[in-house]
Amino acid sequence: MCGIVGVLGSHEVAPTLVEALKRLEYRGYDSAGIATVNDGALDRRRAVGKLVNLSDLLVHEPLAGKSGIGHTRWATHGAPSVGNAHPHRAGSVAVVHNGIVENYRELRAELAESGISFQTETDTETVALMTERHLKDGLSPVEAAHKTIDMLEGAFALAFLFDGEEDLIVAARKGSPLAIGHGDGEMYVGSDAIALAPMTDRITYLEEGDRAVVTRSGVEIRDENGELANREVRRIQLDQTRVDKGGHKHFMAKEIAEQPTVIGEAISHYLPAGADDIVLPGGDIDFSKIERLTMVACGTAYYACVTAKYWFEQLARIPVEVDIASEFRYREPPISSGTVALFVSQSGETADTLAALRYCEGKAQKIVSVVNVPESSIARESDLTLPIHAGVEVGVASTKAFTCQLTVLLMLALKAGRDRGLLDDDTLSDQVAALRGLPNVLNVALEQNNTLQEAAQRLSEARDVLFLGRGLMYPLALEGALKLKEISYIHAEAYASGELKHGPIALIDKHMPVVVLAPRDDIFDKTVSNMQEVMARKGKVLLVSDEAGLAEAGEDVWRAIRMPAVKDTLAPILYAVPAQLLAYHTAVAKGTDVDQPRNLAKSVTVE
Repeated sequence: MCGIVGVLGSHEVAPTLVEALKRLEYRGYDSAGIATVNDGALDRRRAVGKLVNLSDLLVHEPLAGKSGIGHTRWATHGAPSVGNAHPHRAGSVAVVHNGIVENYRELRAELAESGISFQTETDTETVALMTERHLKDGLSPVEAAHKTIDMLEGAFALAFLFDGEEDLIVAARKGSPLAIGHGDGEMYVGSDAIALAPMTDRITYLEEGDRAVVTRSGVEIRDENGELANREVRRIQLDQTRVDKGGHKHFMAKEIAEQPTVIGEAISHYLPAGADDIVLPGGDIDFSKIERLTMVACGTAYYACVTAKYWFEQLARIPVEVDIASEFRYREPPISSGTVALFVSQSGETADTLAALRYCEGKAQKIVSVVNVPESSIARESDLTLPIHAGVEVGVASTKAFTCQLTVLLMLALKAGRDRGLLDDDTLSDQVAALRGLPNVLNVALEQNNTLQEAAQRLSEARDVLFLGRGLMYPLALEGALKLKEISYIHAEAYASGELKHGPIALIDKHMPVVVLAPRDDIFDKTVSNMQEVMARKGKVLLVSDEAGLAEAGEDVWRAIRMPAVKDTLAPILYAVPAQLLAYHTAVAKGTDVDQPRNLAKSVTVE
C-alpha cells in the first residue's frame, strides 16, 4: 500500500526521493511527502493528491540536503490531508510508516498523560511523538527508535530520520515489506526493489522482525531477538523493474497487450522445450500422496484459485477448498497432515494471505506459493515457490498477473492429474500442445479490441451491470465484474448463470446490460436458455463466445464478441482478455483514473 523510500546520498536528495516515489505510485496513494537533513537541520514538504503536487511545492519551497526519507500515503487513520500526510515529525525526529499500529490509542493515552498533544488523526504520529519523548529522556537516536519499536503492536515498515544526523536512517520491518539498497558510498531504503532500481541492483530484504541501522558505510541488521543477522545481498535484474507505458496510453493497456508474451514465458519456465512433462524448478510435489488442496488468496488472486478448483477437481480428482485469506485464519479451519496449502499473491506481500500462510505452518504437509515476486515474504516463507513470470505490473487492476496465475495453476493441475494417473500420455500431450499455442490464441483475442471499445462506449452509460457464466466461466464472470467496478466505478455483480432465476432476474429491465461469458461447450445450451430469459425481459445481452456459440445464440443479442475456439481448460485464460478490455475501455469512456482508481492500492500490506 503506502510506499517508503530513504536515501543517504552524495548529491541533493530531494529529486531522487521524488523520482523513487514515482516508481511506487502503482501501490496506490492519496498524499506524499519528503523530509531531509541539511546542515544538521531537519525539514519536510508534504502535499495532497498526485506527486506532481509535491513536485510543484518543491519548486516554490526547495528542500536541500543529501539525506532524506519519502512516502506515498494511502489513508487508513485519518482523511487525506497535508496534516495527515507523511513524513510525520515530532521535534527532532521524522518518521514514514507503512502498516497499522494497532495499539496506537493506548500509546496516545500514555503520551497524553505526559502532557503531549496531537496534531493529526494518524497512528503514525504516535510513533514520532513516542520517539521524541525517548530522545528527551536522553536516549540516542538509535536507542529511541528501538525503544519505540518495542512498544508497537501490529504490522509496520518504518524509517526514521533525525535532526543533526546526516548519516543515519533507522529502519524496521514487521509484517510490511522493506528492503535495503547498497550503493558506492550511498545507501537506500525502499518498500520494494522497483523504487531502488535506478540507484542500485544490490538489495537486502529485511525479514520479519528485523531492524536496520543504515549509514553510508553500510547497514547493521538485527533480528527480532536483537541478534546480529547476516542477510543476503541479492542482485536484481534491472530489466525486470522497468516501469514505463511502452507507447500505450495507460499501464493497464500495456499490461493487457503483454499477456501473450509473459504467458509464453511462464509456459516455457515449466514446460521444457520438446517435452510434455511439467517441471517445477526449485522443488516438487507428488500429488499422488496428498489428500486435499487448500487454496487461499484475496481479490483477483482468489478468483484465480476458484478457477483452479475446477481444474484440480476435474483433471486430478483432488478435493479442493478455496478461501478468502481475510476469513481463513479467523475461521480456524482444521488442516490435516495430508493437505497441501497453496497461496496466491501477485506481490507476495499481501498481509491477509501471509497471515493465512503462517496459520498453516506446522500443520500442512507442504506450503506452496504462486507469486510474481520470488523475493517476497510469502515466497521466502514457502516450502516451494512457483513464480508466474508476469514482470512488473503497475496497473492497480490486475491483468497479466491474473492470467499468468491461471496459466501456472493450470500447469500444476495437469501435473497433479499426471501424478495421480488420471491423464495418460496422449491426453497430457494434447493439453500441453494446446498450452503451447495459447499465446497465439491470445493475440487473436486482442484483435477484438475495437469491437470491445465500441461496446464499452454503450456500457459506460449503465449504472449497473450483471455478469453471468457457468462452470469455468463463473469465476471469470466474478473477475469481469470486479474489473469493471474497480476502474469504472460502475456497480457490477456476477452470478453463476443457473442462479439467475434464484433472485437476480428481478433486476433485469431494458436498462440492464448483462455480460455473458460462454464458449460453445457441453453446458452452452443451458446458458442460451438463461440469455433468453434475460432478453424476454428486455435485458441487453453482451455475449462473448466463439463462432459456434454466436451462431447458436442467434442475432437477438445486443452485442456479440467473437473469441477463437479453444479447449475448455484454456477458456478461462482466453476469456479474461475480453473481460479486461471491456472494463478498460469503459473506464476510459467514463474518464476515470484507469491505472490508479480511487480508494484502491496495488499491494495490500495491512489487514
